[in-house]
Amino acid sequence: MIESLQGLPGFVTTHQRSMETACAIALGSNLGNSEHTIEKALVRLEQIDGMGLETRSQLYKTAPVGPPQPDYINACAIFHTTLSPEQVLEVLLATEASFGRIRRERWGPRTLDLDLLFYGDRVVDTASLTLPHPRMCERAFVLVPLVEIVADWRHPVRDQTVKELLLQVDTAGVFPLVA
Repeated sequence: MIESLQGLPGFVTTHQRSMETACAIALGSNLGNSEHTIEKALVRLEQIDGMGLETRSQLYKTAPVGPPQPDYINACAIFHTTLSPEQVLEVLLATEASFGRIRRERWGPRTLDLDLLFYGDRVVDTASLTLPHPRMCERAFVLVPLVEIVADWRHPVRDQTVKELLLQVDTAGVFPLVA
């Protein structure tokens, strides 16, 4: 899987292939049939014009962050896209809504959570979008599945690989989901 990405010119620095840009997306769910929701969300995202699934991690069971709630099922995926970062964010928000996501409380339970982690090596800081994702470096539930698929992707602000970032967090509470 990742071998197909590593062969791309400039993979570590630009993550681009012709007019496409690689983007990393985190997926999570802890309400309803979370495994099914994540699988269906990946299929739905791949059906969007301009979005192509390159690779994805296995599913992980993770302890929640925030108020008391059920454990999460998490994964990460790499898509190649011709969409802008803002358009990818719109697609992610619309996909969350289509799965019944309602934003009631910060870090509360959810049917589907989709976060844009990286968009190539782009750094963005606007009212609606921050790239790379501002809290990904603190979150084992993001870094563990991300390392599985793109360990050498370099964080453009911290100048560290995803693997190096993972070594700085506690991974207790993140377990591969065994079917």
